[in-house]
Amino acid sequence: MTHPIACTQCGKRYQAPPELVGKVIRCKACGGEFQVPPADPQPPYPASRSADTSTPLSSPYEAVASFQGGQANTGHRSSDEIEYEIFGHEAQYCEITLDPGEQVLAEAGALMYMDDGIEMKSVFGDPSNQGGGFVSKVFGAGKRVLTGESLFMTTFTNQSQRRGKVAFGSPYPGRMIPLHLDELGGQIICQKDAFLCGARGLSIDIAFQKKIAAGLFGGEGFIMQRLTGDGIAIVHAGGTMMHRELQPGEKLRLDTGCLMAVGPTVTYDIEFVGGLRNAFFGGEGVFLATVVGPGPVWLQSLPFSRLAGRITAASPSTGNKSVGEGSLLGGIGDMFMGD
Repeated sequence: MTHPIACTQCGKRYQAPPELVGKVIRCKACGGEFQVPPADPQPPYPASRSADTSTPLSSPYEAVASFQGGQANTGHRSSDEIEYEIFGHEAQYCEITLDPGEQVLAEAGALMYMDDGIEMKSVFGDPSNQGGGFVSKVFGAGKRVLTGESLFMTTFTNQSQRRGKVAFGSPYPGRMIPLHLDELGGQIICQKDAFLCGARGLSIDIAFQKKIAAGLFGGEGFIMQRLTGDGIAIVHAGGTMMHRELQPGEKLRLDTGCLMAVGPTVTYDIEFVGGLRNAFFGGEGVFLATVVGPGPVWLQSLPFSRLAGRITAASPSTGNKSVGEGSLLGGIGDMFMGD
């Protein structure tokens, strides 16, 4: 008889048969590994590994990995088989372990630190397409500009004779999500600035939104990122990530900015929110995004545009007046209460 379990990293729920008790399995949603617990009369609740007091920290300031993973060395992949550890909660960083000769590619400006022996190199355009001529490189760089990224990407190669580490920080508060593309059909379509880093062998391309209405009003525009390959890609979602495996014909309606990534078999479109009162006073705009299965969908709770809009609205330098947190007096109250 099966019993309910939950991933200790993202909370994804499964039904586990008795023969899996005590074994380590990998979550299909986030890629994190966790041990299957025995049947418990109480429902499982996801807990962070950092909350586990059974493993003492060597220092009160030492970060503990939220989750970790990697790929087995099969010798049959075109991508490098890297290992990763993701630390923190709201503002995370990702630590990649490279064997001698292995390489990881990342967006420009994402570096946090690297060990001695790791060589950093800026590459014009897509690092996976450096074998062509100058025109091919310019075309690849142009496609990156269309997705809102820099003309250059950065590669980090372990040139030493021992294993080395390189770490990358999140661009804003949110969650880093490891995507094992070999387990997801070899392709994922994500929002334009979602990709953070990944194994050598991944291809970062553009995915055009074919429907005009979805491109104009869908929040993601006409162009999204397409990640292809059989390696690991680390993407970033604002706020907290939600994963959902849609069944054929199953439909979700969501805020246009909350879509982080979809599988290639998922259909993405927009629809009218319905009702003039909802459109003008509902706070969600005139349109909602829709995703229809089959396939995986990843949503983010805090799109960067929403976060930036709140900061801009509260900034006096933009010409907006600061009302304060619940103050009825506005600026007069600030004179007595401070900022």
